[in-house]
Amino acid sequence: MVDFIDRGYSVATQPTLCMHCQDPVAPCAEVCPVMAIMITPEGVVQQAEPSRCIACRNCVYACPFGVPKIDLESRLMKKCNLCYDRTSQGLKPWCAQACPTQAIWYGDYEEFMTQRRGRPVNHTVFGAQEVRTRVYHVLPEEQSKLDLVALLDEAHAELGRPEQEREEAWVL
Repeated sequence: MVDFIDRGYSVATQPTLCMHCQDPVAPCAEVCPVMAIMITPEGVVQQAEPSRCIACRNCVYACPFGVPKIDLESRLMKKCNLCYDRTSQGLKPWCAQACPTQAIWYGDYEEFMTQRRGRPVNHTVFGAQEVRTRVYHVLPEEQSKLDLVALLDEAHAELGRPEQEREEAWVL
């Protein structure tokens, strides 16, 4: 999936990569009332099956990374499926193939460790909610998880803004 950053002012785009959640197992698929979102044996969370999707938006609300998008006109959820048609044949997903800086990289963990720098981390924290994914972020060696609330607090401190009060998570 490619999102426009600010379509009114720019043609710039950015890929919206599915993190293929592992624990909890794909919240988007878990909340689908018609089982339109399937997970392959390799753990790839697929885009909704068009013949089943009822565009209820449960997947949109359940995804901690904001990946699924609803196309209301076609009444269908769309998201990254890791270019399953390519990766199942040993090819790279298009985002990794086309990334000029290799910021998006595709390969296995061992290959990463021999070719790249940084610490691959698949543990993301959203306050009290923690998610482990099949997709890794690359962080400095001393960081063992991506803590988004800590990053927000750090940014607020740098800007001289007080910390915002946190609400309880409503995740199922």
